[in-house]
Amino acid sequence: MTDTLAVPLRRARMWRRFRRRPMPMTGLVLVIGFILLALVGPLVTGDPAAQDYLATLAPPSAAHPMGTDDLGRDAFARIAHGAQVSLQAGVLSTALAMAVGIPIGLVAGFYRRWLDPIVMRLVDVTLAFPFLVFAVGLAAIIGPSLKGVVLALGFSQLPAVIRITRGEVLAIREMDYVAAAVADGAGDGHIIFRYVLPNCASPLIVQATVAIPAAIIGEATLSFLGLGVQPPTPSWGVMLTTAQQYLGDAPWLAIWPGVMIALATLGFNLLGDGLRDVLDPRSGP
Repeated sequence: MTDTLAVPLRRARMWRRFRRRPMPMTGLVLVIGFILLALVGPLVTGDPAAQDYLATLAPPSAAHPMGTDDLGRDAFARIAHGAQVSLQAGVLSTALAMAVGIPIGLVAGFYRRWLDPIVMRLVDVTLAFPFLVFAVGLAAIIGPSLKGVVLALGFSQLPAVIRITRGEVLAIREMDYVAAAVADGAGDGHIIFRYVLPNCASPLIVQATVAIPAAIIGEATLSFLGLGVQPPTPSWGVMLTTAQQYLGDAPWLAIWPGVMIALATLGFNLLGDGLRDVLDPRSGP
């Protein structure tokens, strides 16, 4: 009965600590707004490819709240559909990195021996390349598409996930409760899934909130360079590519996608900072 009550009480205490911090709450609001825009926006904004040649490069108005582009397409509709692309790229690439990187980090950190040096030398080599440079190289090899963006960004995030997981496992495997489980005759699988993996969850959750905004910026960068989502599919990076030709005549074409990228990344970063403080038992009340 005590254990049954402990989990809800601990969650309630963590929520109270989280909502007392204004910056993480601001991040949470921005993230929820971004998700709603990606999920609900495309349902209410209409066709992002619909063209109106009588309203090309029109400034923001009641009919077009964010103006139109050079083909008369509604910028708000394209922003909403672009949010969906950014959300897919951010979440799917981070999920891919976690799904592949966590098992590798667990095995390398728990068993060590000959496997750990090999894995970490490969990780060190890949970490020598900046994240976006590595992603651009992979995207050029895979080919321009949303699938290519997800694969390129996911594998570019992989080294960081492996390194964090391995570091946490190395610390946890030396804890007294793990030694007690070994002395009690528990198998490796039981120790990993019962003691090691649950105690790695907090830093990995924080890493995910950091990786998603990096992937959003990465998707916009790859699309801007022509290595990501291809026109006419709406993407914030594609919108910025189009906007650079009309910065003097229609600056709103660059302002709106730039603002959305900034707000989405800011929201996830603030949320990640808040989760790190709340999930860290050494932090204050």
